[in-house]
Amino acid sequence: MADSDRTVDFGFERIAAADKAARVRSVFTSVAAKYDVMNDLMSLGAHRLWKHFTLSLTGLRPGQCALDVAGGTGDLAAGLLRQVGKSGRVVLSDVNPNMLEIGRDRLLDAGFVGNVECIVADAEALPFEDNAFDCVTIGFGLRNVTDKAAALASMRRVLKPGGQLLVLEFSTPVAPGLKSIYDAYSFNVLPLLGRLVAQDAQSYRYLAESIRMHPNQETLLEMLRTAGFAQTRYHNLSGGIVAVHRGYKI
Repeated sequence: MADSDRTVDFGFERIAAADKAARVRSVFTSVAAKYDVMNDLMSLGAHRLWKHFTLSLTGLRPGQCALDVAGGTGDLAAGLLRQVGKSGRVVLSDVNPNMLEIGRDRLLDAGFVGNVECIVADAEALPFEDNAFDCVTIGFGLRNVTDKAAALASMRRVLKPGGQLLVLEFSTPVAPGLKSIYDAYSFNVLPLLGRLVAQDAQSYRYLAESIRMHPNQETLLEMLRTAGFAQTRYHNLSGGIVAVHRGYKI
């Protein structure tokens, strides 16, 4: 089926598949300037712990190469750079130039120069050679991709044999009683914060909706297996509000 005929979710809306990438770019162009501040407010700082845990799983060594897909303002990329050292290399990629520009500036301000590249790239068709990276990360980006299976296949292609993919993403709460509290927070507090801080309630309403439309833990695990990843597993964080999925290319 052609993209002009196929529909996909955009939050709770159904839209033409061909339109989703532009709609997502518009959202992140709108929120880019306040993205980091909003992350701290929305998660009460917990996003830093989630990213720290993800980085603890990379297994990267000095001199290796890593790619952060949909890396936005560069939090994971900064951690990857510390792990691979001056002799290693990190690529920060994002489909949104506004987000990428902020990420590039943050990395420069932190003193990362010479071994980092910032490249505008679509997760579904990464412009890198096969078998190029020892580790690929994607943090809070997969749910915004139009074709998640294509993105997983693309990330597997650019991994070296033995390389690992780490997917940090919002997921489905599993702790008893958490879902109703989380729903109330997501659909009432997040848009309000978006309106007050970022002057954009609508974009944060979409972000809350996009979390609900994202595959749950077991479904995403099966998608990794279907994409050809081995030794797949996931770790629930904060009662399943967030999960880290991982798999290896063999």
